[in-house]
Amino acid sequence: MPLVTSEQMLEDARKGGYAVGAFNVENMEMVKAVIGAAQELRAPVMLQTTGSTIKYGSMETYAAIVAAEAKKATVPVCLHLDHGSSFELAVQAIKAGYTSVMIDGSHENFEDNIAVTKKVVDVAKACGIPVEAELGKVGGKEDDTEAEADTNTDPEEAKEFVERTGVSSLAIAIGTAHGFYVGTPVLDKERVSAVKKLVSVPLVLHGGSGLSDEDVRDCIRRGMCKANFATELRAAYTDAVKKLLAEHPETFDPKKLGVVGMEAVKNLVMDRMKVCGCDGKAN
Repeated sequence: MPLVTSEQMLEDARKGGYAVGAFNVENMEMVKAVIGAAQELRAPVMLQTTGSTIKYGSMETYAAIVAAEAKKATVPVCLHLDHGSSFELAVQAIKAGYTSVMIDGSHENFEDNIAVTKKVVDVAKACGIPVEAELGKVGGKEDDTEAEADTNTDPEEAKEFVERTGVSSLAIAIGTAHGFYVGTPVLDKERVSAVKKLVSVPLVLHGGSGLSDEDVRDCIRRGMCKANFATELRAAYTDAVKKLLAEHPETFDPKKLGVVGMEAVKNLVMDRMKVCGCDGKAN
């Protein structure tokens, strides 16, 4: 089916008490793997690209690949800009065919974050495209996005932020981090519950790679409706390729590398979809 926006799938997740899995993809093989997993499990799915991925392959290329693969599927597929760093980048994504965008103004102060987010929302909603924003700082590093320290989201600020910007979903900081964790993460799960009481839009969990299944499930029970996974997909793909080359160093056909990478990513994505509870939820 054609690409859909994230709005209905996230609203269904909010009402149904599960989360939509959102998976960062880097190439055609990962796109095929993620959509293949969604098709097999009958799950709605979001595919995401970050700024560095876009620099590598261009928005137009990823939009074309994802749209082509989604057209062959019978489950809802959304293409999302992850951690959009500017108004201009968000608009570029909309023009390229992305069906959901994130504007990440979390590195700005509260008022400037509101200003840039509202600017994106005004344009995106006129085009029927939902907008995700971030309030508070998720630690760690993902591509070009890096936070020097974690600053968890204030529930009252979250309420004001959503009301003044009109965003469709909100990523909140609760102690998660981008990339792999150093040590065991300490999550402020009560903050999820507190924000949910004051905010009506779906909440988003960033930094899902490396969290325990129980931590992810608990965050979802408390109100997270979208869960992002990136680093562990990259690792699964790369590890599978390394293993093949170690066992068969004579391999030179890139397609054979892609096949093992796809299989590893697909298996991981199916596991994460089951943890999120979105399997069997495709309309």
